[in-house]
Amino acid sequence: MLVQGRHYRTIWLDENNDRVVKIIDQRQLPHKFVVESLTTVRNIVQAIKDMHVRGAGLIGATAGYGMYLAALEAARNGFEKSLPDLAYEISTARPTAVNLAWAVNRQLAAIDGEATIDGKIAIARETAGQIANEDAAYCQAIGRHGIALIAAISKRKKGAVVNILTHCNAGWLAFTDYGTATAPIYQAHDAGIKVHVWVDETRPRNQGANLTAWELLNHGVPHTIIADNTGGHLMQNGMVDLVITGADRVTSTGDVANKIGTYLKALAAHDNNVPFYVALPSSTIDWQLADGKDIPIEERSAEEVKYIQGWQNNRPARVLIGPAASPAANYGFDVTPARLITGLITERGICLPTEAGLAALYPEKKK
Repeated sequence: MLVQGRHYRTIWLDENNDRVVKIIDQRQLPHKFVVESLTTVRNIVQAIKDMHVRGAGLIGATAGYGMYLAALEAARNGFEKSLPDLAYEISTARPTAVNLAWAVNRQLAAIDGEATIDGKIAIARETAGQIANEDAAYCQAIGRHGIALIAAISKRKKGAVVNILTHCNAGWLAFTDYGTATAPIYQAHDAGIKVHVWVDETRPRNQGANLTAWELLNHGVPHTIIADNTGGHLMQNGMVDLVITGADRVTSTGDVANKIGTYLKALAAHDNNVPFYVALPSSTIDWQLADGKDIPIEERSAEEVKYIQGWQNNRPARVLIGPAASPAANYGFDVTPARLITGLITERGICLPTEAGLAALYPEKKK
């Protein structure tokens, strides 16, 4: 992704000090572009918990680099004793995205395969880079598969604008590069296909309004920010050709956990015969889980619902929007059952949201 003419990933090692992990602090966007340095496991955990970084793929990549920092810390504090505790801290930073534990377990397996502490640190650094690079490559491949859906609609509409609705942010900022739900959109736009994106604001943290809109604006993709409850009206009136969302966890049978509000969009799409696709890398699939009802749903602070973040007088502003004494509930995710999903767009292709569909693309995972 280009930011002010320079290519960035969302996470990388400092070019002058490879013991410093650099991230884009997403809490500051779209008003300020801030690069933050992380040097400890505590920094990593805080960045994940407080959503300096967010999105399934980026959480996984951050966990990967976190385990590299954990290896550095463990080398100073009794490696075999302290590493499991540090790994546990990272893997429990947030509950819903499966990429977090996946990345930690991948690192533990790689580290365990080395005999010396120096070797363990080196393999942790290498594996962190592999996780980040794979994430970007998988997202780019998702774009190549997904663009065919947009191109087919464009052809059917004789070159008229293809209107795509998305929810939350499953773009470049949610992964190391390219994104999932946005990858086909970027590739379609770059290929000259006329597209327009309806951007759900995505309350309560407004990742759509703050992040997806900022991304699309930087890339020059036509878009419109809408209130979360607008999508059904647009679909009823033929103003949405396609819905593409991301995912934080997908079961082996095709149920999808994504940002709260996704289920309602799927219901509206189903009622209005609008294709509803979910874009995801295979690292987001929980092969051990068969029922979406068993996915843990994160409950976050009520403050995120009662206060809205904004920008006023060139500085961040926080405004109370309800009675201070009223309680509020803040469920971070909901589960869309497979029956409401048209298809899953993965790095290996598009499949039906079924156990058989996923097994056809990933036969090595078949039970």
